[in-house]
Amino acid sequence: MPELLLNEYAKPGKQHFKILFISWAGWLFDFYDLILFSFLLLPIGRELHFSDIQLSYVMGTSLAATALGGVLFGILSDRYGRKSVLKLTIITYSVGTFLCGLAPNLSLLLIFRIITGLGVGGEWATGQTYIGETFPAKIRGRYGAIMQTGAPFGILLASVVGGFLSPALGWRACFFVSILPALIVIFIRNKLPESDVWILRRNFVSSQKNLPKEKSKFFLLFSNQYRKLFLFSLILAVFDMSAYWFTYSWLPAYLNQQRHFTMTKSAVWMIVTQLGGLAGYLSFGFAADKFGRRPTYSIYSVVMAVGLVMITLMWDYIIIYPSLILIFMFLVGFGTGMFSGYGPLFAELFPTGIRNTAMGSAFNLARGIQFFTPVISLPLQLHTDWLEEFQ
Repeated sequence: MPELLLNEYAKPGKQHFKILFISWAGWLFDFYDLILFSFLLLPIGRELHFSDIQLSYVMGTSLAATALGGVLFGILSDRYGRKSVLKLTIITYSVGTFLCGLAPNLSLLLIFRIITGLGVGGEWATGQTYIGETFPAKIRGRYGAIMQTGAPFGILLASVVGGFLSPALGWRACFFVSILPALIVIFIRNKLPESDVWILRRNFVSSQKNLPKEKSKFFLLFSNQYRKLFLFSLILAVFDMSAYWFTYSWLPAYLNQQRHFTMTKSAVWMIVTQLGGLAGYLSFGFAADKFGRRPTYSIYSVVMAVGLVMITLMWDYIIIYPSLILIFMFLVGFGTGMFSGYGPLFAELFPTGIRNTAMGSAFNLARGIQFFTPVISLPLQLHTDWLEEFQ
C-alpha cells in the first residue's frame, strides 16, 4: 500500500506541526520587523537627522522590496522546494534587520531595508504554500489561519519592544535582537520534511524527457490559462493591503500626534487592536472551513471598516466613552482576520508548479505597491490637522 501524502492524513501529526511552527514563527518575525520600524522612525530620524520625507522613503522602500522578494523567492521555491527557501527567507530578513542597527547614514539604511524587504516578501507565500500542500483540505483553512496569527503576535512583540524597551535600550539594540529568527532556523533546519506534493511534481517533470520547455514561472502567470485568475488575486490583495498599511503605518503616530497619547499609551492601544487581530485570525479559519472563504471574508472586511470609521471620523462623538474607543480598536484588529483567507484560497487556486510564484507575486506585488502608503500618510500625520478640521 503506498504511503499517504501529508495532506492525505486524517488529522495532523508531528511533521505537520513542525511545518506549522517554522511557518508561523517566520511570519511572526516578518511582521515584527515591519511594525517595529514604524515605532523606531522618530528616534532614527532624530539621531541620523532625517527629514520626514526621508523617513517615509526608507519605510516605503522596505515595502517596495517585498514585491521583488515575493516574486524572487516564489520562483526559487517552485524550483528548489518549500523547506530550503522558507529557511532562506527568514535568514535574509533577520540579517537585514540586524544590519539596520549598524546603519550610519541614509544610503546604508536604505540598502539594509531592501535586504530585509526581500526576505520579508518571500516568507509569507512560502510558508502558506508549505502549509497548503501538507495539511488535509478539510482543515486547511484553520491551520492557514493559525499561521496568520503570527502577524498579531509580531505586532504585539513590536509594540512591546518599540513602546516600552526602545526608550531604554535605544533603536539600534532593538534591531540587533532581530537576529533571533535566524537562530531558530539554524536549530530546526534538519527537522523539517519537504512538501511531498512538490517532490511528486518535481519527480514527474524530471521523468518526462519530451516535455516542451516551460515558460518562466512568473510570466506563466500572464498566460491565457492563468492571467484572469492572477489579476483578480492581485487586485484583491492591492485593495486589502492598502487598507491595512494605511491603518498600521499611520495608527501609532495618529494616536501620538493627533490624539496626543504618549508612545507608551499608543503602544497599549495598539496591543488592543492586536488582541482583536488574534481573535479575528483564529476565528476566520474555522468560519471559512465551515461557511466558505468568500462570505467569511466579506463579513470581516466590513467589521474592519466600521472600526476605522468609529476611531477616526466619529472620534469626538464616542471619546466620552473610552471603553467604546477600545471596543472599536479591537474591531479594527478583528476585521484584519480576513487575511487568514489568503493562504488557503490562493493555494487552492493555483497548481503546484507555479503555486508559490503566484501566491508570492500577488501578495507581495500588492504589498510592494504600499511604497506609496507611508510616502503619503507619514507627512500628513506628522504635519497636518486635516482630521480635526474635517470633524
